[in-house]
Amino acid sequence: MPGEVPTAPDFAESRPQIANREELTIVISRDEVELDFRKSYLASEAQLFTALYEGLFSYHPYTMEPVPAAASAWEVSEDKKEWTFTIRETARFWNGDPLRAEDFRAAWISLLDPKRQSPYSSLFDIIEGARDYRLGNISDPAEVGISAPEPRKLVVKLNSPASFFPSMLCHHSFSPIHSAMLENEDWSRFPPVSNGPFYILENTEDSIVLTRNELYWDVGRVALKKIVVKYSEDADEASAFWNSGEARWIAGDVNMETLTDRSGIVVNPMFATHYYFIRSSLKPWSDPRVRRALAIALPWEQVRQGHFLPAKTLIYPISGYPEVEGLDTTDIDEAKRLLSEAGYPDGMGLPQLVIRLTPSPEAARIGGLMASTWKDELGIQVKVEVVPYRRYFETLKEDNYQVGFSTWIGDFPDPYTFLQMWRRDSNLNDARYDDADYEDLMEKSMSEDGTARLETLAAAEKLLLSRGAVLPISFSPAVNVVDTDELEGWFPNALDIHPVKYFSFKAFRPLPGVTMLTH
Repeated sequence: MPGEVPTAPDFAESRPQIANREELTIVISRDEVELDFRKSYLASEAQLFTALYEGLFSYHPYTMEPVPAAASAWEVSEDKKEWTFTIRETARFWNGDPLRAEDFRAAWISLLDPKRQSPYSSLFDIIEGARDYRLGNISDPAEVGISAPEPRKLVVKLNSPASFFPSMLCHHSFSPIHSAMLENEDWSRFPPVSNGPFYILENTEDSIVLTRNELYWDVGRVALKKIVVKYSEDADEASAFWNSGEARWIAGDVNMETLTDRSGIVVNPMFATHYYFIRSSLKPWSDPRVRRALAIALPWEQVRQGHFLPAKTLIYPISGYPEVEGLDTTDIDEAKRLLSEAGYPDGMGLPQLVIRLTPSPEAARIGGLMASTWKDELGIQVKVEVVPYRRYFETLKEDNYQVGFSTWIGDFPDPYTFLQMWRRDSNLNDARYDDADYEDLMEKSMSEDGTARLETLAAAEKLLLSRGAVLPISFSPAVNVVDTDELEGWFPNALDIHPVKYFSFKAFRPLPGVTMLTH
């Protein structure tokens, strides 16, 4: 849990000066980084992709608002459903090949291939025909509302107006793919031919070395010539990278207690939620009465105890989004009544419930509290199962457990990024949630815009909570260790995404009383 941030140490404890102000070393946790954005889903990958790939729009480093990237201009039809983008004439892949509209069209169609089961394919559902194509209901790509009538013209037809479309297009899933990479299913063997401000120079088990793309259309803004992304085995190793001065940004787990210079600790609110979910694929857990009983039996104050930003809703409050009735009531009598109504008086007839966790103390605390509550109060037999972190998220696709947890970071500042993954055909639906009423609300929101759309999405979130699909724990803060005294262009933001093209080191300034030698 984030605690009190210690004060900065004395200068004597500070780290070495920066030797090369055109080179940055970043440390991330050792995960299996997937370079093919059609397959990726980790936050660390999304950060790396700000260097490698660039879509029609990209994130502003401070506000996270969309800014023009590969698109130099765009037009929207009178009915606001057809968007025509003009690709920058100077846009290039790092090998010198021009960026074409077809590189976008082909990449998006490839990501939507139903055989691929791309994690983020459901983001494309607002595009005409995209959902039917990814589900295999249609097989002709020409029926999807994505076309490239000219080398530098990309036309996208939406099912309904979507003023938030540019924000969605910042996500790395909407990047282009060079034709040479399109059929390549293993991007780890060869550096991907990408169009971002950097490209991969070296890829080893311990690090990825990036070098500046001198053919990038906005290369004049890119100050760094080299970025080294190192993997840390654990929080202590990450701290060692920081203490030695080798790394100026730790974006993964770090041991705060062993940092010799704590002035770089940055904690800020993030558009992210840590939650547990009840998997709904099999009976009796598919019954909303059973799930609701489990939810309202929990002692919520104890469950969320010690969390920096306790959450009773799934979605962090954002401007314009209606307040949603959260999940914070404990009512054992009502829980027992619901179980009895569902045919399980005093828990009789319910099978053993399996809670799947990672080996962390906080997961053990919450999982243990859930297990004891459901057993003691509702008569349910509960088993707590611990899975190593590296395997945990892949096991969430299995049907041999009932309760798991996740932390979801919004991909763009809109409720849809949290709610779309609970749809029955979403590849991100680990809970296997399937609710006709929820589907109706989400479908309704797809044909709305503005306030009406947000109200419908709020109703969908309320349904998720009231039917026990999701058990919110906390809004997750972003925690980074970064040398903002030296590194410019890095800003705390709600998505915890930091576009590296804006990074630069401040000009060297000698300390007071120190004379610089000149030759």
